[in-house]
Amino acid sequence: MIQKITGIHHVTALASDAQKNLDFYAGILGLRMVKKTINFDAPDVYHLYYGNENGDPGTIMTFFPFPGIRPGRKGTGQLSVTSFSIPMDSLDYWIERLKTFKISTTTPTQRFDDELVVYFQDFDGLGLELVANQKDKRNGFSYGQIPVAHAIKGFYGVTLMQDSHQRTAAMLNQLLDHQPIAEKGNRFRFSPSGKPGDLVDILQVPGGERGLGGGGTVHHLAFATANDDTQLEVRDRLTDNGVDVTQVLDRQYFHSIYFREPGGVLFEVATNPPGFAIDEPLEHLGEAIKLPPWQESNRINIEAGLVDITLNADKFRD
Repeated sequence: MIQKITGIHHVTALASDAQKNLDFYAGILGLRMVKKTINFDAPDVYHLYYGNENGDPGTIMTFFPFPGIRPGRKGTGQLSVTSFSIPMDSLDYWIERLKTFKISTTTPTQRFDDELVVYFQDFDGLGLELVANQKDKRNGFSYGQIPVAHAIKGFYGVTLMQDSHQRTAAMLNQLLDHQPIAEKGNRFRFSPSGKPGDLVDILQVPGGERGLGGGGTVHHLAFATANDDTQLEVRDRLTDNGVDVTQVLDRQYFHSIYFREPGGVLFEVATNPPGFAIDEPLEHLGEAIKLPPWQESNRINIEAGLVDITLNADKFRD
């Protein structure tokens, strides 16, 4: 079977306050604001994209910040932790930086042989990790407020919490081009490439409480595929195996299909092109509110309904 899924494209989560979200991800974590647009299904709500310098797949964390959203509940059937990759010698820097902003972290732990992990949460309680490792050769944001030697490189991977891992593992392996690459205790790791940024862990928690969507939970996990043709091949593969999949949807910066894996997590397959530079130059990504063409006639009303958000980078600079 020819590989059509190449790794993780993006992770999308639910938040409560757009300014606090911007401050946390672009300010404290130092990710680049890659795109400031709207939720295409709820145009009165922002869709904020953060990533690396070029906005590459495998680095993109996105949020729907719904003002007043009720908090979610962590549990099974969810993507429970999103992990970011940092250099091996940067862990002390990040622990001290997070402490400066009154963000608690766990004690570093060794998960597999070549990675040290600390867990923390954002302002909405979203589960996050920093994973210090030597395998990631990607570059971080070179002109942000974080020294480039310590800058986040993108995702390391994600963790899916499930009551049982077998059915989710079967879909990853048989339909989504992932191979089992590691196992330790109740943690099972899969990847189409084996590289940082493309790692999917299933954490088996038998009898665990079921998660509920809301603020501080992940909405969906998107996998990357090369183009429209490979996406349609993945869609055919899924439908041929009885999976209920949406039609292809135009998300402006990529095309998407959605479906649920057997444990309940919403999956997406997103195309790599056309990318985030389609409507603004690379050097100015994320500076203006960008709308899809079908909403341009409503720009005045849409912008009037969105709270203004601005990053004070000096507040977060070392």
